[in-house]
Amino acid sequence: MHSLACRYLDGRGPLFAERVSHGRAVDGHGDLLADDIFCLDDGPRVLDCIEFDDQLRLGDGLADAAFLAMDLERLARPDLAEMFLAAYREHAADTWPASLAHHHIAYRAQVRAKVTAIRAEQGAPGAAAEARELLDLAASHLDQAQIRLILVGGLPGTGKSTLAANLGDALGGVVLRSDVVRKELAGLSPGWPVAERFGEGIYSTAGTAATYRALLERARIALSHGETVLLDASWMHASWRDEARLVAATTSAHLVELSCDAPTVVTTSRLLRRAADGTDVSDATPQIATAMAEAAPRWPTATSIDTSGELADATAAALTRIHGSEGRRAPMEGRSSFDDRTTSPL
Repeated sequence: MHSLACRYLDGRGPLFAERVSHGRAVDGHGDLLADDIFCLDDGPRVLDCIEFDDQLRLGDGLADAAFLAMDLERLARPDLAEMFLAAYREHAADTWPASLAHHHIAYRAQVRAKVTAIRAEQGAPGAAAEARELLDLAASHLDQAQIRLILVGGLPGTGKSTLAANLGDALGGVVLRSDVVRKELAGLSPGWPVAERFGEGIYSTAGTAATYRALLERARIALSHGETVLLDASWMHASWRDEARLVAATTSAHLVELSCDAPTVVTTSRLLRRAADGTDVSDATPQIATAMAEAAPRWPTATSIDTSGELADATAAALTRIHGSEGRRAPMEGRSSFDDRTTSPL
């Protein structure tokens, strides 16, 4: 747990600086437990703030709120914890990445575990078991607070944009798509078709380099502010994958590399069908896919995800890799197959 907590702190300097600059550092309660809140006829009363050490009261207002959220979870009411944090967000006119709330809840659970462990040493009945439960709660929230940079790559028609979007829904992450960024940099609307051959115009070496630089810079900013980021691009060249690894390292983010793979007959059918629909950002054609396949080197560090079948199966396989355990089927949000969303050529 110590390494996870330190990794989060190491990479989130800009997030904490922003919280301070926005006035979120306050002299608060410091020990906000459910036992200290009394609901009276004329409103609630909060008692027993920390008085013996001012430093223990100073911190982010969200950290105070997280203490009560943690205690509600300890009391087997995670629904009330979620409701309370949502109400606090609204009434405090505050916003934060989900990872920050998880981090603070984990810290408060660890603090409570230490106090409970002392009680266990003094012979308090049930205290040892309660301390273990609190440490499990801290570990769970530290895991949920992890910041990830996820590269979702592959050739045109392999479904990488569909998979990236679905993973973004499942993880609450920011999805950045190379096709959209490329056209933004060229001053084009994302839906504006560009009939250029592979390696020319906005798809030239210079255009591609500018696109990846912009993708990685936007990712760096989002990661340092506590967001998990999914980068939807081909990731054909090792040099850009190396740059992504550097961004992950400098923001203390966990890097995951996913390569979407499907047979040519499947990808060609998808590209032709989606070109006929004319509704996607992608300008990919089967000819472009062939040219890219011939130019694409191996990506040995990526986990291959079979995207020729059901979207739910590919999402589960990707989540297995991301979490390092049994994957969960992600919410579909209206996307039940790879053909519900077109894919990115680069």
